[in-house]
Amino acid sequence: MKKLIIASTSTIHGKGYLEYILPELSTHFKGIHEILFIPYARPSGLTFDEYTDVVKRAFEKINIRVSGIQQYTNAIDAVNNAKGIFIGGGNTFLLLKTLYEQKILPVIKNVVENGIPYFGTSAGSNITGLTIKNTNDMPIVYPPSFNAFGFINFNINPHYLDPEPDSKHMGETRETRIKEFHYYNTTPVLGLREGSWLQVNENQVILKGNLHARLFQVNKSALEVPPETNLSFLM
Repeated sequence: MKKLIIASTSTIHGKGYLEYILPELSTHFKGIHEILFIPYARPSGLTFDEYTDVVKRAFEKINIRVSGIQQYTNAIDAVNNAKGIFIGGGNTFLLLKTLYEQKILPVIKNVVENGIPYFGTSAGSNITGLTIKNTNDMPIVYPPSFNAFGFINFNINPHYLDPEPDSKHMGETRETRIKEFHYYNTTPVLGLREGSWLQVNENQVILKGNLHARLFQVNKSALEVPPETNLSFLM
């Protein structure tokens, strides 16, 4: 049975890396002593080993070991043998391009759909949807396709921001950008605010955290969705 946590972010203001969600991860990965981390998104240009070390220190707090996929000579075997998978944030275009290059996109999809627990933050959450077309990232590289895992039948916009009434910023808001997307696409988009996540068990999707999410559907007004809402109707 498919089991995922899809989080907007790895870090919230005033907390350490993954600190806010560690209790949830302890339950999510219950009985699992080691997980596979995929550092391909490389935030701020971190090396794979540097990024993996950050993740290791966080998961040590809940007694879970972390191995980076770069440690293995065969990435496909690493995924097939994983007991749990975490893909972190960074640049979504770079992440997806590398997953295609390493030929592990369908391999990860297969093991997760057969029950291996998955955790994603930011870029690692973007790729759980049908496509990465609602990422906030710059297209610094070009993946062969925008198609992603499709674990959920909608797209995620992580780090969703509301317009600030006193801001002097004159550019487009996130809502404007998503409306532009819906001029050409029909895929629903869920704007996840910082500190929010989705708990997915097969086709059941529940919004978790303390904040509302914002749901965008083509030809409909945007909706504010409160915590604990069942979003399974989008599946």
